[in-house]
Amino acid sequence: MAQVYDRVALIGLGLIASSMFWAIKRAGLAGEVTGFARSAETRATARDIGLCDRVCDSAAEAAEGADLVVLCVPVGAMGAVAAEIAPVLKPGATVSDVGSVKKSVIEAVGPHIPEGVHFIPAHPLAGTEHSGPRSGFAELFDNRWCILVPEGADAAATARLRALWEGMGSNVEEMDAEHHDLVLAVTSHTPHLIAYTMVGVADDLRRVTDSEVIKYSAAGFRDFTRIAASDPTMWRDVFLTNKEATLEILGRFTEELFALQRAIRTGDGDHLHAYFTRTRAIRRGIIEAGQDTDAPNFGRTPAKKG
Repeated sequence: MAQVYDRVALIGLGLIASSMFWAIKRAGLAGEVTGFARSAETRATARDIGLCDRVCDSAAEAAEGADLVVLCVPVGAMGAVAAEIAPVLKPGATVSDVGSVKKSVIEAVGPHIPEGVHFIPAHPLAGTEHSGPRSGFAELFDNRWCILVPEGADAAATARLRALWEGMGSNVEEMDAEHHDLVLAVTSHTPHLIAYTMVGVADDLRRVTDSEVIKYSAAGFRDFTRIAASDPTMWRDVFLTNKEATLEILGRFTEELFALQRAIRTGDGDHLHAYFTRTRAIRRGIIEAGQDTDAPNFGRTPAKKG
């Protein structure tokens, strides 16, 4: 792959940012990658493992002179970071993000972007339950989707950002912010909320069953715990900033749950079988689309150690 940017700055050095660095280096997509994390411990870890060509001690230092600045911090922190880096952004640079909510990010970040700087929100649909600078690996984005939300941004700047994500292995699609937030409420946000709830119920039950919930965990519950192990700060911000779409989908989920509850109570096996047959097809569609596999570990690559 050809180099896309001379310098890329990654603000926040968790799973996504660290994976971006390794993916950028794998394909030679940038001349230099700078990085910054709020925690001194995280910065020290990043330096120790060779994450980023240069780890800076402030967001502004990392962003200064960068052709692309990617905000990889929790959604609730993006506005403050944008305000901090705004004075040092060079004309013609692009600011992007990796948050799983787009409408609130645009509202928080947009007002701080100077004239002559492009703002193109993005969301890579990739992740694991691991977090922190050691959790990243170059293959995270391979054959996963990245959604760009240009919202009228410069076409050339958008094409350049698309080239970066494609170079990192992603399939790229464009959406408007409101549609993105509704789609993600269905495919990610509400499922996470349900997983957190189910694990919370099991935790309450565990006190009654003397840890048997943990000891005898079956595959379904283990999948819930994997999802519920995700970064709590990130998910708190997701639900607070994508409130409307999540509540709408959660309401629909509750209606479906009541219908299944009624079918179980009344012994309506036909309804249950038809429902499970229809929903089973969704899993097959995900596999056929190449977004998962039939393998026992669902084809997920383990996080890089060290």
